[in-house]
Amino acid sequence: MQTMMRSLGFRAAMLSVLILLSILGVWHAATLKPAAVAAAPAATLTAEQIEYAKLMGKDPTAGAATPQAKSGFPTLPQMGEVIVRNLASPFYDNGPNDKGIGLQLAHSLGRVGLGYLLAALVAIPLGFVIGMSPLVYRALDPFIQVLKPISPLAWMPLALYTIKDSSISGIFVIFICSIWPMLINTAFGVASVRREWLNVARTLEVTPMRKAFEVILPAAAPTILTGMRISMGIAWLVIVAAEMLVGGTGIGYFVWNEWNNLSLPNVIFAILMIGIVGMLLDLMFARLQRAVTYAD
Repeated sequence: MQTMMRSLGFRAAMLSVLILLSILGVWHAATLKPAAVAAAPAATLTAEQIEYAKLMGKDPTAGAATPQAKSGFPTLPQMGEVIVRNLASPFYDNGPNDKGIGLQLAHSLGRVGLGYLLAALVAIPLGFVIGMSPLVYRALDPFIQVLKPISPLAWMPLALYTIKDSSISGIFVIFICSIWPMLINTAFGVASVRREWLNVARTLEVTPMRKAFEVILPAAAPTILTGMRISMGIAWLVIVAAEMLVGGTGIGYFVWNEWNNLSLPNVIFAILMIGIVGMLLDLMFARLQRAVTYAD
């Protein structure tokens, strides 16, 4: 069995490498095309095309050599230079609008961590109460179903108006959007605990607190961790969008600021970092989920 799993893992890794190489090949082929267009004389372009080329960082009126040096969509070598430059000094701080990618990610992770922790402190105990009481579940379910689908960006204007602080508003949006998966999964996990185990605890006259920590929590832990894993993905997704709106610091602000500077390579680099950090957070919760999952 272990040999089969190792073989499957090796084949999956090889397939992932092939997919990555295919993506890079398509990228390389696609970025070769603008060079021929850029070399065309400005006389063959309309005024709208010239204006668009300037917005994308090219100037067709400056001669054939200049546009070729500046491509609209970055090539693989250009992206390599951007990645090396950003990772060489990730924690520099040259003022409000010029911080390293490491500092920007740290600001975002700090907001996500605080908002997520507050959501967990509310959602998990409340989920226990809802899961153990059908009456409370029926009473709160309409409110949960109304609040759950509201977009995080819809909460931001209300948060900014009432809190009047962009950083705290971002934390509030993380809290309000990541609370629902944890709450629902906790309630479902608690309600799904086997009746036989609860009957045994009742027969042994186990105290409610001991029953909650020694019977219900271990049985519901995999489902609770699933909700926490989903909530973390939502929290990381939300903070990027929130920081693009409120500005200041964070990876979302970094993306928006680099776009305003027409630095497409830095935008792509930031998107790549967002994906990598999100993947690492998900892997962390997946490992925790496997640690608390047991076989019957």
